[in-house]
Amino acid sequence: MSLLQQVLRLPARVLFFALFVVCIGLLAGGLFLQHVVGLQPCPMCIMQRYAFVLVALIALIAALHGPGAAAARIYALLIGAAAVAGGSVAARQSWMQLNPPEFPECGPGLEYMLESFPLNKSLPMIFRGAGDCSAIDWTFLGLSLANWSLLCFAGVTVFALWMLFRRGRA
Repeated sequence: MSLLQQVLRLPARVLFFALFVVCIGLLAGGLFLQHVVGLQPCPMCIMQRYAFVLVALIALIAALHGPGAAAARIYALLIGAAAVAGGSVAARQSWMQLNPPEFPECGPGLEYMLESFPLNKSLPMIFRGAGDCSAIDWTFLGLSLANWSLLCFAGVTVFALWMLFRRGRA
């Protein structure tokens, strides 16, 4: 039996936990780029993070629950919905990066917010994200963060579809 066949036969609980770990890794990578490298997330980036958090939480609940076949399908459906929502935002941002608008649509930059608004007004805006969503501040293998996010959401969607229609072990 090949390694792929062995992985495909793992219980749903293990597969959901693996998805949780992957999502936490992606979120940690985003926080590393923000706090160590200094890239400021835009509002669309923050929305994508929320979608990854939602996928991670659903996957963790599913892993802890140890669902049977029917419940695993419900978890897969919820994960798929969160992934499609996050992927839609990532796709829109990727499109905006390929076709930048004349005026940035995502709001002012972090420096401008801190200089122009009192801290009690700046903090909610900072939490929502700062900067231009169409700007490409970082790439890896020729793809922007939005492109990578879109690919990751596509992978999560494929996982969810596979879990939804999977036969055999719960």
